[in-house]
Amino acid sequence: MSVIAHVDHGKSTLTDSLVAAAGIISMASAGDQRLTDTRADEAERGITIKSTGISLYNEVSKEEIVDEKMPKDSKGREFLINLIDSPGHVDFSAEVTAALRITDGALVVVDCIDGVSVQTETVLRQALGERIKPVLTINKLDRGFLELQLDWESFYTGFVKHVENVNVIISTYRDDAMGDLQVFPEQGTVSFSAGLHGWAFTLPQFAKMYAKKFGVSEDKMCERLWGENYFNPAEKKWTKTGDTAHRAFNMFVLDPIGKIVQATMNDQADKLQKMLTALNITMKKEDLELKGKPLLKRTMQSWLPAHKALLEMMIIHLPSPFIAQRYRAELLYTGPKDDVPFNAIKACDPNGPLMLYVSKMVPGADKGRFIAFGRVFAGTVAAGNKIRIMGPNYIPGKKEDLYVKSIQRVVIFMGRRQDPVESVPCGNTCGMVGIDQFIVKTGTLSTHDEAYPLKDMKFSVSPVVRCAVEPKNPQDLPKLVEGLKRLAKSDPMVVISIEESGEHIVAGAGELHMEICLKDLQEDFMNGAPLKISDPVVSYRETVEGETQEECMSKSPNKHNRLYFKCGPLGEDLTNVIDNGDITPRDDVKTRGRRLADDYGWDVDVARKIWGFGPDVTGPNLIVDATKAVQYLSEIKDSVVGGFNWVTKEAVLCEENMRGICFSVLDVTLHTDAIHRGGGQIIPTARRVMYACEMLSQPRLMEPMFLVEIQCPEAAMGGIYSTLNRRRGHVFEENQRPGTPLYNVKAYLPVSESFGFDSDLRAQTGGQAFPQCVFDHWQLMQSDPLEPGKFRDELIAGIRKRKGLAPEIPPLDRYKDKL
Repeated sequence: MSVIAHVDHGKSTLTDSLVAAAGIISMASAGDQRLTDTRADEAERGITIKSTGISLYNEVSKEEIVDEKMPKDSKGREFLINLIDSPGHVDFSAEVTAALRITDGALVVVDCIDGVSVQTETVLRQALGERIKPVLTINKLDRGFLELQLDWESFYTGFVKHVENVNVIISTYRDDAMGDLQVFPEQGTVSFSAGLHGWAFTLPQFAKMYAKKFGVSEDKMCERLWGENYFNPAEKKWTKTGDTAHRAFNMFVLDPIGKIVQATMNDQADKLQKMLTALNITMKKEDLELKGKPLLKRTMQSWLPAHKALLEMMIIHLPSPFIAQRYRAELLYTGPKDDVPFNAIKACDPNGPLMLYVSKMVPGADKGRFIAFGRVFAGTVAAGNKIRIMGPNYIPGKKEDLYVKSIQRVVIFMGRRQDPVESVPCGNTCGMVGIDQFIVKTGTLSTHDEAYPLKDMKFSVSPVVRCAVEPKNPQDLPKLVEGLKRLAKSDPMVVISIEESGEHIVAGAGELHMEICLKDLQEDFMNGAPLKISDPVVSYRETVEGETQEECMSKSPNKHNRLYFKCGPLGEDLTNVIDNGDITPRDDVKTRGRRLADDYGWDVDVARKIWGFGPDVTGPNLIVDATKAVQYLSEIKDSVVGGFNWVTKEAVLCEENMRGICFSVLDVTLHTDAIHRGGGQIIPTARRVMYACEMLSQPRLMEPMFLVEIQCPEAAMGGIYSTLNRRRGHVFEENQRPGTPLYNVKAYLPVSESFGFDSDLRAQTGGQAFPQCVFDHWQLMQSDPLEPGKFRDELIAGIRKRKGLAPEIPPLDRYKDKL
């Protein structure tokens, strides 16, 4: 299972309590140690950057969970929990995706004061997309008791609101195959916790304490502790209406906790002693001599230890791999739904063929080596077995991106250290040593010869911020190349590329992400060799607004072949659908054609003759065959698609990727002799004719836009508007958080204007506004790049100059030939 939440809602702190329960760290240091933040800069900044795995073994006693409540498929009372603590910051959401792929359940953490925020929604949506079952914990109760000193009713209304917000997100994005996944306190799928002080409770726990006293069953008592149930102590009666002080939740749950908090904070030792005796809690003598918060922490830890509540919730409500893989198998496996590997995954069979998905690479103890971290979905992984390693570009039946190697060692992750084990059966997470040369970021390992790879992960953010890196001393260049290779392995999101001008480009998801990556590159992967880092640059996309008016024709270099093409826009809807992977090159031709005809008004014949998607085989541009009865067409198909992939990667305006363009082949006249229509003749011609089409169809640039969410008090609103207006941003929604003086402002901001936005905004608002930027969409830029003016002569000429091209856009007749 994984722990997911918004930044700073207390994931790592909560994880500590679970780690302490397994006896890895002491109870007293739980909450302050943050064992899962393994890197030095994580501890220093106080944020999690990399997701960290840890395997915990727990035994559950009969008092904690009675036999009737135990999961149906459990044997014995010993549980192994594979836990992954993930980062909350938007820039690292790729780490969250990598963690979710290899887990079956998610613990969603929500701050009881801040409530559900943007990132909570993003990570929940990713989890539900992977068919992962969520349970909720409302964290940081100690803040409510100590800092804000809320009254019980406002606590209760806050909780109700957070639970409702989470349920709204769950029911919006849920997968029908999963049934109802909403969470309810009275069913025990919501817990209330204070990670820093290491205590937590669920309603069934309190129901257990009170059930005997009231002489009702635990389940009945549990329902009474939530919602509109009031207890009148004078008449000793339950009612459905009443005064808020008598609400069952306030009286029986918050009140006892409140009393203990009061007694410990006001040094009322004898009063505290009485309560402890009443709750039959024995505490050590030296613990009772503590004062203030440390005393509160020890007392609450003895009475309501966090791990009990959380473990109970996980064991009863989160699925075991055995159950979860039944419904996740069809989403994970790309091959046919009846072959041996699929059935092994579905049955979670430890004796079947090995199927293992590597979701990320973790830097090992030796410099420059990596441990592959992943999860066994079927079979058992052991050292020394020969296995097939299938990368993300592997196509079944071909040889590329496929290696057959053996694993040197198998380890399990324990936070900061790794422990070697002999073998790991299916359903668990583990690390493998010795296969890091063959896997770039992710991959599938299998022992079955006919196995298809597992589906690759889809990230919710895309790398739009790019920096050029070069070493200060030219002799460090080989070190840099080696360092960049390692950087690409260590982070699931980073994209490394080499421009034609010889620059090395590193692309990441945002400013913070880039900063961490470049720091890693310099310190860890290059042993501190100094680097020159350019200002961040933004990648644009090129698109067209209109259809081509006349058909364009180009002749091949030997003047024997002619290609006639047209192009037009795909439309925003279709582009996004292809981008999200709902329509892919692997779909069945007929069903895809039907869907394009029904939903997007295409001609059925054309829709069935899509030759390819580009760039990179899955991008949001199409090439279709709209010809009627042409000779030799099938022979040049590969060459034309090759030219198309080249064009979509580097378009005509400034060699950026294309987006949302559909090229159609109208007619071709070819030489009868096969030797005169080889790739060398056709590919450059296809490229020229597509460039001509683009230039004649009102070409435009698209720039990436961030969705910025800002939290601020009302007084700071003016500063936010002025900062956004200066940077071409616009606010599209602002709402006040009920019960707080804070406002939530949502705005769109062009990525190119976002550098230094953080510091600028804080300067304008006196440090009161906190922005969070996530890549949201591509926005059309209205200016015409072919008209003389500032847009053409500054922006486009600037990009072309940076890439080492001539600053002027080439003239049309370079690409379009006359008859």
